Amino acid sequence: MAGHSQFKNIMHRKGRQDAQRSKLFGKLAREITVAAKLGTPDPAMNPRLRAAVVAARAENMPKDNIDRAIKKAAGNEGENYDEIRYEGYGPGGVAVIVEALTDNRNRAASDIRSFFTKSGGNLGETGSVAFMFDRTGIIEYDAKVASDDAMLDAAIEAGADDVVSSEASHEVYASQDTFREVAKALEAKFGEPRKAALTWKPQNTVSVDDETGEKLLKLMDLLNEHDDVQNVFANFEVSDALIAKMGG
Repeated sequence: MAGHSQFKNIMHRKGRQDAQRSKLFGKLAREITVAAKLGTPDPAMNPRLRAAVVAARAENMPKDNIDRAIKKAAGNEGENYDEIRYEGYGPGGVAVIVEALTDNRNRAASDIRSFFTKSGGNLGETGSVAFMFDRTGIIEYDAKVASDDAMLDAAIEAGADDVVSSEASHEVYASQDTFREVAKALEAKFGEPRKAALTWKPQNTVSVDDETGEKLLKLMDLLNEHDDVQNVFANFEVSDALIAKMGG
């Protein structure tokens, strides 16, 4: 788990820095609508929709917005979005995975490729970096919900693979196969998590110098700010000083 806290710090910069709440809510609503269209509009019966609603609540998205996004799917309204995964290398050879929901594949591919190129990286083929990550489920709780030992015991009993506890949170990891059952068991014991989703977790992280790190963080911001981009994952670590400098 070396470097995990740095990785987490980087991944959460979007949430802390994004002043454009409407843009964030738009992305959350898009995921809710797509999840509801692909399955049933009932979060209790649709794991992906449930995870999308949990994510929206964690960002304080109004209930009316959530309900509207679900109704849009139930009424077969709105655009149809394609799910696309882009993979490539950023500055310093860092592996980057970008998950997008787009109604215009050409626009999304062109924009994302240009972001990689401008940063000194390059977009690769699907599968070019995914082998360096594990596709895994994460269930996250506030640290105050339970002691480290209590969370560890509950996670093991539920069938989780790993638990990382810090002063701020408990992160429980489970395989794709056991993720939903682990999430249900923990929710029954501790209540609704602040996050429950499938993620790309790097198998190893790469330490980069501040100059490369600054370029990478700018690339992360460019990608995250794009309307079609839902999630960005990377396998690098930067110094605490750089995170502070970049407003992390």
